Amino acid sequence: MKILMVCLGNICRSPMAQGIMEALIREKGLDWVVDSAGTNGFHDGETPDPRAIRESMTRGISIKHQISRKIKLHDFEYFDLILTMDLSNRNYCLSLVSDPKLKDKIQLIMDYAQDTNFNFVPDPYYDNRFDLAFDLIEKACHGVIAKFNKS
Repeated sequence: MKILMVCLGNICRSPMAQGIMEALIREKGLDWVVDSAGTNGFHDGETPDPRAIRESMTRGISIKHQISRKIKLHDFEYFDLILTMDLSNRNYCLSLVSDPKLKDKIQLIMDYAQDTNFNFVPDPYYDNRFDLAFDLIEKACHGVIAKFNKS
């Protein structure tokens, strides 16, 4: 399974999602690939937001070596699942491809979360709720593994 996590700038939510999923698949011994990207290139080449790094570190996950990049057309072919953090990210990704098989890969990450009233991950860049974003993403990542782990 190859999963791409997508948010707006690839400096907050999607790097945390990548780090969380990598930790979970390592813990489960799964041979999955995880990466992250943004829908804009404002932060290409940058490391994650220091607040995202700090929140992840408090949870035992290091994301400080990740490098931001913009999503590419090749990603839609390469990855099996493209998980977006909100509807805006999802709609942008859907606008880039016309093939229904590729469109089917693009989903909201929160569709996999159980026991929550959130249907998207709020952007902590603006409200500083990195704790909430982390909790929601972690819950959704557990749901992704539950759905796709065949072992």
